[in-house]
Amino acid sequence: MSLALFDELRERLPDFRRSEQKVARYVLRHPEEAIHMRIADIAKNAGVSEPTVIRFCRALGCDGFQDFKLRLAQMLATGAQFAQFSMDDSHDVAEFTNGIFDSTVGILLSVRDRMNPESISQAIHALTNANRVEFYGFGASGAVASDAQHKFFRLQVSTAAYADPHMQNMSAVTLGEGDVVVAISQTGRTSSLLSSVDLAREAGATVIGLCPKNSPLAHAVNLPLYIDVREDSEVYTPMTSRIVHLVVIDILAVGVAKSKGPQLDEKVRAVKRSLAPLRVPEGSGNH
Repeated sequence: MSLALFDELRERLPDFRRSEQKVARYVLRHPEEAIHMRIADIAKNAGVSEPTVIRFCRALGCDGFQDFKLRLAQMLATGAQFAQFSMDDSHDVAEFTNGIFDSTVGILLSVRDRMNPESISQAIHALTNANRVEFYGFGASGAVASDAQHKFFRLQVSTAAYADPHMQNMSAVTLGEGDVVVAISQTGRTSSLLSSVDLAREAGATVIGLCPKNSPLAHAVNLPLYIDVREDSEVYTPMTSRIVHLVVIDILAVGVAKSKGPQLDEKVRAVKRSLAPLRVPEGSGNH
């Protein structure tokens, strides 16, 4: 397989039959247990029949159940992947804390390995030379947009962040050539965001998208940065995509800072000096 086994499972999950999806989710959540189980054990725990487990293995391109377990064991031996987090009523604080950390680290590494350096370079170039940069996002993506605005403001970039569809539309129609929009979406399917992106492009702005590959947003923007994070819909599943988006924003911010070079250094130092009076000196709280 061209992708690591967990990436293959996450990417192809929607294409499986509903019963096979149950097997996939069980394996993603319990990989270390699965390599020691019989077909009957996995079928029972996933709530499916034994033939379903066989069909699931063959759908992944494996010769059978033993071949699937061998590939799963080889992947776990590399330490390169972590199981998707899932919440169980029996988990104590230490267990679900470790689960959240492991899942987040694993997904970050997976996205890192898939990022296209050329696309990142093009995005950094566009942001560095922009007259104005606007960040659009809703919900958790709106929080990322706000964080991005804070980072780029410190880089002496004229910037704003909008998490309201009306404000996004008004912003979009006032943009022009030399301006950049960064549209952030975990699904890439928010209709109002797509509408704002269309308006921004019609106005002549360049649009960068942080979104899944093959999503409507990926096709609507000028420069897509693919972030494929398939998250379960359970109540306790953490929004790992939000963490990944924040890291990618950091990458873009560092790239812009490097591109601006020495002329930015004194400005950044001036910002830090302006914040010093607002902070309690180190050691002043010790008695």
